[in-house]
Amino acid sequence: MMRNTSPAAWLLRLVVIGAAVLLVWHYWPAPKVESVQSADGSHIKFRTQDDRIEIYENNGWTPFFVKGVNVGAALPGHDPGELPIPKETYLDWFKKIQALGANTIRVYTILSPAFYQALVEYNERAEKPLYFIQGVWTPEDELIEKKDAYLSEIYGEFLTEISYAVSAVYGAADIPQRFGKASGAYRYNAGPYLLAWHIGTEWEPRMVKNTNEIHKDKTGFKGSYIFAKPQASPFENWLAEMLDHLAVLETQYGWKHPLTFTNWVTTDPLEHPGEILITEDMIGVDAMHLGVNGWPAGYFASYHAYPYYPDFFRLDETLHDVKEADGTPNTYRSYLRKLKEHHQGIPVMITEFGVPSSLGVAHLTGMNRNQGGHNEAEQGRINASLLSDISNEGMAGGIVFSWQDEWFKRTWNTMHFEIPQNRRKLWHNVLTNEQHFGLVAMLSGKDGLLKIDGDDADWKALKKEDKKQLEGSYPGWKSLTMTHDEAYVYITGELERPFDPEREKLYFGVDITPGGNKHGEALGGRKLDEGLETLIVLGKGDESEVQIAANYDFHTRLYGKQYGMIPPKPEDEKDDSGVFHPWKLAVGLEMIPPDTKKYSPFEDVPAGKLLRGTTDPASKEFNSLAMWQAKGSKVELRVPWMLLGFTDPSSLQVMSYGEKDGKLYAVPSQGIRLVPWIAQRSDGSVQGLDSGNGGAYPVTSLPLYSWPAWNQSVYTERLKQSYPLVQEAFRHIGGSDTTKNPS
Repeated sequence: MMRNTSPAAWLLRLVVIGAAVLLVWHYWPAPKVESVQSADGSHIKFRTQDDRIEIYENNGWTPFFVKGVNVGAALPGHDPGELPIPKETYLDWFKKIQALGANTIRVYTILSPAFYQALVEYNERAEKPLYFIQGVWTPEDELIEKKDAYLSEIYGEFLTEISYAVSAVYGAADIPQRFGKASGAYRYNAGPYLLAWHIGTEWEPRMVKNTNEIHKDKTGFKGSYIFAKPQASPFENWLAEMLDHLAVLETQYGWKHPLTFTNWVTTDPLEHPGEILITEDMIGVDAMHLGVNGWPAGYFASYHAYPYYPDFFRLDETLHDVKEADGTPNTYRSYLRKLKEHHQGIPVMITEFGVPSSLGVAHLTGMNRNQGGHNEAEQGRINASLLSDISNEGMAGGIVFSWQDEWFKRTWNTMHFEIPQNRRKLWHNVLTNEQHFGLVAMLSGKDGLLKIDGDDADWKALKKEDKKQLEGSYPGWKSLTMTHDEAYVYITGELERPFDPEREKLYFGVDITPGGNKHGEALGGRKLDEGLETLIVLGKGDESEVQIAANYDFHTRLYGKQYGMIPPKPEDEKDDSGVFHPWKLAVGLEMIPPDTKKYSPFEDVPAGKLLRGTTDPASKEFNSLAMWQAKGSKVELRVPWMLLGFTDPSSLQVMSYGEKDGKLYAVPSQGIRLVPWIAQRSDGSVQGLDSGNGGAYPVTSLPLYSWPAWNQSVYTERLKQSYPLVQEAFRHIGGSDTTKNPS
């Protein structure tokens, strides 16, 4: 019997049917993505199997070694919370990442809708998909400050963030505007290209310890899919709750993916008898204390593991059991082996590893795998060797940190000298190693436009208003010209005769603020009417460097009073002492019991050495850390801002000579006065610095090089010399995923 149906009912049916069709189209796997279905109908593309990751393709399961790069959220001139990266940039990066041989990218947090749209569009056209691991960021600052993961505001905020992340990945989110976080309408379903979920951040050990102590009742969590084993700590129970919340949400979209939480060496479950700092071996977070039930995609352990931190990598003799062919202990590989042995039955993935291509150094270790002090080629060779260690020790994958350089980053041994810190993103500190981990160089505006090669032809192409020829008479020099960008002060000049470092030294005194040395050994007995903060020396080999006036030396002023460095001599602390110190960076603070197991002295390394070479990438002699070159009578150099005393060149701020409330502080500068002279080796005579009347040389009458403050940064992007070296390493590990080189 036919039943009459009202127009309104028919309309409702059409709406329901249309919505159902849209949902099926939206959440069904993309045509290029094979998957299998679990008992409840959920799609599975990746799974864990024993100690490896597997992918379903060609109608079967195949081992899948994760070869990846970590992609940050920032561009030069921006904080990551601004999420400034457009879709077009992502599309370009994905092409280059896949050409690198990577099969996976990892992101730390929810990115803008442009990222997911770009990934879907790219994979729809790509010969093979580029997969991704989605991270979910914890309320990190609140966790560190309040040290209690179960506080309602922290607990609730993280649950909400997980909910947003799942719906964003599956293209079904409308995230409201939130300060420093992604927002907007997410309409592109990237779920078919997801490899795994990766929640959390590097856990602060005191937070973990405190959470465990005040929530001893938080045990025995059993969720729908994730459970905490009887030996799990309260914090590990918290992690189980969060992962289960994520799993339950994902099933609503018809998928199940492998799960993991972020961990790092500081909170690994191993004991490190050679670690002397108590907090670095205080507490462990153990992936083996969690389990899965009814989640066929599986669960794995992940670690951020670098070869130079914590210090036990160079101090712990129990890590000397694995050696290179020449007998050198490979402590990193030994650590990986012990980590793998602990995690029997589940995969272990190293989701961060690498070294930076930076002038600045922050930690030392064996095999020259230091945190910094590497040019781009050295960075590539070391990263390739670390990847080899990761693969050889049976890890499930290795994800390089990172894809792009990030200017907003700070590091412990330069952060006190970057004032104000909220403007750090606007300039590129060559001494801050954390800003240089990328395989893609994010170069300051003139880096590349000006090539340090002893040829000033590129200078002639600069606009007249973008450079300044210094007026006046400079004995021994025909001309001197200056310019600058977000990372360097550039100087070029023509001498009256070819430069011969065997015969002479070139000096450039730098005055940026009242005070400093008006005399000194390098000045050949001459006096100045205004003091110098720093001194640039160009000569033979290691002679070329930037030195700093002893009473201005803010490295010594900070660490000599607080952190165990040998205090400066009283006579060096007075103004116009005539003493210049080599520029140095701290690499280890004095550590004293009971905070440590035993005493460890303060350590520092040279930071002001100026390497002679070329920055022309087309040259066989290219060295990304080259700072000067001379050819015939032409001299060209670039000097990092901080070596000259600048705490923020974008607002013309320089380090002061004093302190406020026991802390270093910055003062405004009018700019730079450059004081050049030439010293003869034969007799120590000085050419230049003549006053003409026998009095002090008039520094205050020299032309001032100044510039307007900037609030927007100019940068250029270039694949580093490390890129093809990592590409070759990826090609030989875990099968070939390398496509043709990027254009």
